Amino acid sequence: MSDLRITLDPDFIAQTKKEVTPHWGELGWVTYKRTYARWLDDKNRSENWDETVKRVIEGNINLDPRLKNDPSEKTIHELTAEAKQLFRLVYGLAATPSGRNLWISGTDYQKRNGDSLNNCWFIAIRPQQYGNSHIVPAYLTQDQIAPSMPFSFLFDQLMKGGVGFSVVDENINQIPKLDQKVDLAIVIDKKSKSYDASLKLGATDLDEWKEANQEKEDYIYYKLPDTREGWVLANARLIDMHFNSTNPENKIKLVLDISDIRPYGAKIHGFGGTASGPMPLIEMLFDINQILNDRAGQNLTAVDATDICNLIGKTVVAGNVRRSAELALGSSDNQDFITMKQDKKKLYHHRWASNNSVAINSEFDNYQPIADSILHNGEPGVVNLELSRNYGRIKDGYQAGIDGEVEGTNPCGEISLANGEPCNLFEVFPFIAQKQGWDLKEAFKLAARYTKRVTFSPYDWEVSRKIINKNRRIGVSMSGIQDWILSTFGHRVVTGFKTATDSETGKEIKDPVYDPEIIKTVDGLYQAVVDADKDYSQELNCNTSIKHTTVKPSGTVAKLAGVSEGMHFHYSGYLIQRIRFQETDPLLPALKDCGYRTEPDIYTPHTICVEFPIKAANADSDNFASAGTVSIAEQFATQAFLQTYWSDNAVSCTITFQNDESDQIAPLLHQYRHAIKSTSLLPYYGGSLKQAPKEPISKEKYEKADNHITGNVEIVFEQTNDDQKGLELVDQSDCDNGACPIK
Repeated sequence: MSDLRITLDPDFIAQTKKEVTPHWGELGWVTYKRTYARWLDDKNRSENWDETVKRVIEGNINLDPRLKNDPSEKTIHELTAEAKQLFRLVYGLAATPSGRNLWISGTDYQKRNGDSLNNCWFIAIRPQQYGNSHIVPAYLTQDQIAPSMPFSFLFDQLMKGGVGFSVVDENINQIPKLDQKVDLAIVIDKKSKSYDASLKLGATDLDEWKEANQEKEDYIYYKLPDTREGWVLANARLIDMHFNSTNPENKIKLVLDISDIRPYGAKIHGFGGTASGPMPLIEMLFDINQILNDRAGQNLTAVDATDICNLIGKTVVAGNVRRSAELALGSSDNQDFITMKQDKKKLYHHRWASNNSVAINSEFDNYQPIADSILHNGEPGVVNLELSRNYGRIKDGYQAGIDGEVEGTNPCGEISLANGEPCNLFEVFPFIAQKQGWDLKEAFKLAARYTKRVTFSPYDWEVSRKIINKNRRIGVSMSGIQDWILSTFGHRVVTGFKTATDSETGKEIKDPVYDPEIIKTVDGLYQAVVDADKDYSQELNCNTSIKHTTVKPSGTVAKLAGVSEGMHFHYSGYLIQRIRFQETDPLLPALKDCGYRTEPDIYTPHTICVEFPIKAANADSDNFASAGTVSIAEQFATQAFLQTYWSDNAVSCTITFQNDESDQIAPLLHQYRHAIKSTSLLPYYGGSLKQAPKEPISKEKYEKADNHITGNVEIVFEQTNDDQKGLELVDQSDCDNGACPIK
């Protein structure tokens, strides 16, 4: 075995910094510093951008499996040259890996936890084997089917990112009836700093419990270690004790000892942040046990399973400063599932933790109830599993079973996934890459190879290792699409509409018209990705990727480069973007010194709201359109274009609509049923809320606000700040709708 590790030469990095200028957006450097710059203990400061990019590229290039087995000089030379190209590409912000890779790649945590490079996962909620995974309950064998397994997978992966999960009837019906209720006791030692707070939530004093039960043997006792796995195993034991097949001791009393869990405010290593203490876990365990006890002698419903997943998600979000994301996928005829968020009490308590969608096929035709529900609360979204299983790009036609194991998606809907599979993302900003002189095909080739290497991470779960090794799925995305198309071709993707007749219904529809030159260009970039994957797969002697391309929503990462997010239109040509900072954040003095307007946040104490004036690329063009002005029909048509000619996975899109467009939702969902794999819709609010995250403004107001900005935050901050350790993110996310985690 070889211990060889490829590193980037300091002289190369110094020369690149002279030749390449990062394309920071107005929010770019601040977003980077708050989100992806890791703390360097040896230098007593956070990373600079070149240090982050070096860490990330080295972390990725060294995943090439050939480096472990006495690689040839040719391989070493080629990978070193590729690392340099990737560094130049990412340093200039012509492209970036996912936000997760920007945060984790190249760290010790990556080496310990292979899953950490992937943002989001998918799991079907049905009894499964744990297999040879890093988490296997001691009372089970690896090959034993356990109702707890999908919930354990979800819990574990939510603590690293986001999870889509399926509660369609086909899965939920495989969960057996619950055999008994479980009497749950949670105990804690007086020595714990969390003692008083835990007792208020229903925990019991450990000594008192021991005294009352010293001669009894009718319970299962489990002392949770202070680890992520300990929380997962406690929940698994609770769930499995309700079923005779996974309750070998045949006991109905469970005692969970939380004395060793670190208290509120303690530092969390690896992903960062601070601990919540055991309090959220206590609430979650009692709440989940109540759901299960209420179903004793009966079957769980899709709503029950979603509630359990939501309660887990709520606990993870409370655990530290990271965000998690969930997408619940239910059956299209399950009205209880479709309307479950209309229970306001449960919505505010835990059902907010997932975005909910329904699984359909191309024969589905009952869109009006879905449209009505969307008007009520913006849900459900729609996921066409039939298209995902039998199509890559729509352009390439029906290919039966080309991706036949697909059961759902990641939380933002851009990657169709099989059970246990993750999304694996990298995005190119063609608008910026062209300005910096890149051959776009070369940029997309580098992106394909980067994502391919991620599939060789040492994954924690057996179900994931098997499907990743088989599919090698990658997701090369393009972002800033509206900026690029308008700048390059002088008009938007959709050049007009023509009247046509729906072949199935006979009704008149408006078919979009696309520029043949745009089609040719996008098709060429797609082929470049596929060819790069084919060549690299031959080099690595592994399967070619089952699918290759996507469009991710790209909220935070797009802000780095200042481009439009994914396929979405800019929110407005000119706007005020508000970001919330803790009042002790060391960035605040520099922002104030540079002239940014600040005021106390009206919603959260000890929080400061900072206003950033933003101008969209091409804002003054006659062909510019924003989310507030573009029609719902054009947004559907744009998504269909990208699904047809670019993405063989799916396209993440949150279509916005005005009040007077609501009657078009059902007809457009029907019209594009053969062309769009997943979509969601939300009304356009236009920044009407006080201190809204985004507020459209006039060009004159933008120029007035921009004239008040008199300094460079990066320069002022570096010159005046000695303690950057207080940098913490308050309200950014990697998805346009706030669904996915940033790290």
